[in-house]
Amino acid sequence: MGQQSERLERLITDQEGECCAADIDARIEALERHVTDPPSGTARDQAALKTLSNDTRYTIVRLLAAAGRELCVCEITPVVDVSDSAVSHALSDLYDAGLVTRRKDGTWRYYEATDRATALLDALDQTREASQ
Repeated sequence: MGQQSERLERLITDQEGECCAADIDARIEALERHVTDPPSGTARDQAALKTLSNDTRYTIVRLLAAAGRELCVCEITPVVDVSDSAVSHALSDLYDAGLVTRRKDGTWRYYEATDRATALLDALDQTREASQ
């Protein structure tokens, strides 16, 4: 029995009062199901979180969520302290991750935070407050 199995055996013994090889196997199998059977869409979840991990993208989605309406790129760019191309690239990444919608009206392009983006920001706010 490896060191990890010995530790698991001690844990189960502490919790249950006794432990055998079948108990260890059952515990590992139960835990492996959580890893091998993740909910559908977790790749999208990871992409959304990765997208929000960039300062520029996070600032833009916060701005859009706080505005509560569509904003033109020309309204976003002066508020974010990066180049026009960086804003465009960030908006494209946010759109690809499903965190903003976009609409073109003639020469103007408008963006708005999605419900998912707002929910993620709300969850972050709540967990930040809970950890203080």
